[in-house]
Amino acid sequence: MEISDGLLGPLLLARSAIDRSAGLRGDEAWLEQAWAAEKTRVLLVHEGQTLIRRFTDGAALVLMAPAEAPEGPRYLLGVDDDGVPYFAVRAPLPPGEAAGLRNAAVLLDDRDAGLLVYAVALEAWHASHEHCPRCGTRTEITASGHMRVCPRDGSQHFPRVDPAVIMLIHDDDDRVLLARGPEWPEGRMSVLAGFVEPGESLEHAVVREVLEEVGIAVTAPRYMGSQPWPFPRSLMLGFVARAATTELRPDHEEIAEARWLSREELTAQVESGALRLPGQVSIARRLIETWYGGPIADLDG
Repeated sequence: MEISDGLLGPLLLARSAIDRSAGLRGDEAWLEQAWAAEKTRVLLVHEGQTLIRRFTDGAALVLMAPAEAPEGPRYLLGVDDDGVPYFAVRAPLPPGEAAGLRNAAVLLDDRDAGLLVYAVALEAWHASHEHCPRCGTRTEITASGHMRVCPRDGSQHFPRVDPAVIMLIHDDDDRVLLARGPEWPEGRMSVLAGFVEPGESLEHAVVREVLEEVGIAVTAPRYMGSQPWPFPRSLMLGFVARAATTELRPDHEEIAEARWLSREELTAQVESGALRLPGQVSIARRLIETWYGGPIADLDG
């Protein structure tokens, strides 16, 4: 079965329904007016979590008016089609049901999923970049949370993401390659992934990572889609590639085990509980289901 381009299906962390409004981040008059407006809505974020409200068939973010929000660093997330501004505030959460992206994203609509991914990513960057990398001075937040400036040397620092390739490898017998990291529990497996190195193209990163991790040579890597993965700040770039060799030689520092599986073998192992696949919010799950030909029902499905 040939894998078609652009058919990954819904990437749950790649959704959004607001304009990020970059041109307003430095407009102090507009920001002051927006923060005073009753229609403005605020999302609290703390250590990657926020408050949600569950319904029978989903969930929604708990949003509040600016007057109700606690003190804390403030990030502009954007403005929707109705002119409603959205902010995130980094502060401890009040009582309620707290949830992170892994659990909440599958329950949220496009607007709320996009807001939460954005807020979590910004919070994670600020938490790990509080000091100037040049001189160590504590930096100051500007541009509505989208820049930090060193008061000592004037250097400007912007939120960054770490590009990582994630790739589904299949062979001429139409089998898929799944692997497990040493820290993962028995039975939990996924496709291969790795960070892009300096001076390296995405395609070269796919070839290098697969060879390093399992000793397989691959050809013709094809880009399939991308998804933010703010754990803490990755961007996952999905590929498929065909194996030119099939003898598995795992690097046991990174890979505890690796297997080739046919669709029949994958189905049987998932149904028996011997194999656990990545969760629904991951691009890994979409890559596997694209190769498989449809949704796979398992304990995480």
